[in-house]
Amino acid sequence: MLPNTTEFEIRNLNTDDADQYNALLRYAFQITEQELTSTGWHDDEIKQSKFPILKRADVLGCFDHDALVSQIAVYPLKMNIYGAVYPIGFVTSVCTYPEYSGNGIMKRLMLQILTHMRQRQQSLALLFPYSIPLYRRMGWEIVSNKITYSVKDRQIPTKAKAPGYVRRVPWDNEDFKNLHAQFAAATHGCLFRNSLAWEEYWRWDEDDTVVAIYYDPNDRPSGYMVYLIKDDVMHIKEMIYLTHEADEGLWEYIRAHDSMIDEVRGSSYYSDPIAFELEDGDIKESIRPYIMGRIVDVEQFLQKYQCDPAGGRARVSFEVEDKFLEWNNRTFTVDFRNGACRLVNARAEHTVRLSVATLTTLLLGYKTAAKLERLGRLQADEETVQLIDDLLFGEIPYISDYI
Repeated sequence: MLPNTTEFEIRNLNTDDADQYNALLRYAFQITEQELTSTGWHDDEIKQSKFPILKRADVLGCFDHDALVSQIAVYPLKMNIYGAVYPIGFVTSVCTYPEYSGNGIMKRLMLQILTHMRQRQQSLALLFPYSIPLYRRMGWEIVSNKITYSVKDRQIPTKAKAPGYVRRVPWDNEDFKNLHAQFAAATHGCLFRNSLAWEEYWRWDEDDTVVAIYYDPNDRPSGYMVYLIKDDVMHIKEMIYLTHEADEGLWEYIRAHDSMIDEVRGSSYYSDPIAFELEDGDIKESIRPYIMGRIVDVEQFLQKYQCDPAGGRARVSFEVEDKFLEWNNRTFTVDFRNGACRLVNARAEHTVRLSVATLTTLLLGYKTAAKLERLGRLQADEETVQLIDDLLFGEIPYISDYI
């Protein structure tokens, strides 16, 4: 029988805990020796690679005496939310040894890590869920999609004739990193990659992974793709572009591999499937929920929030239910005007009742107020529902990073 888990110590991990941290990760996520060998990693390299995380991220662990039994980490990142740059936290490494599960340990760790985020003014948290229902019970909600596609060699566009050119470059190429920074600055939902995020981006890639950049006729980099060719298949890890010309130029580059490949497989994080953009759109595509989000502090989040200036002016009260974080469990009255929000202590003309999870997916643009009202996820009269959708931009976030 387990001892009283409320007596277990919770503390921040440091580099002295690297062995236990790594062992719990490998056990929980079943990373085998064969998988490590196939990507060129060895145990000592894995341990060394975790040192920056333990030094620069907020990593909490729960200890039964000296034994680490559960852990959670938050990577500090920045995110573009409708043009405003938000400091956010990406929650990862969430795991518990099975003999300690079901005892509320992870709930305690989650509460403490979110409290730390609030203190650091990180008003939004993201994570990749291993159980959507579990996180929904703690106030999280789906905020982005991942679309996977498969394009046969005969379906690769042939009409694209971009005026620029493509160059393959090293992984640490500055044009490559600068392109992502430009893309993030222009794209709602995109994360700005710091050094930790770039380390995670490349952590498990094979040496044969290639970066290719499209340059316009004036030698300006305006798009890139990251890919691996294996067993006659081109696997596209990421493909972004600042212009339609760059999009066409990268597909033209893909077409140049037609003698080497039978198929192109990739992932897209845009809100629309790619089939419509192809000459032969009869391709296989699948969509699945990808990232979940949670507003950590509603007041902090709303203070920077941008709304649609064309939506007019209005004062709306949001009656928020948050059973997990008590500081959010109240009413927030917001003045919407001139594309910005201002919290006020005044009577509102309109009222919306919703959970913090629903508020998160609404304000990030994943679902409209009209859709959420039809699903019974928020309560408001018809006029207020329409008003909210007029005030908000309603663009689905582009979130491609998996930390």
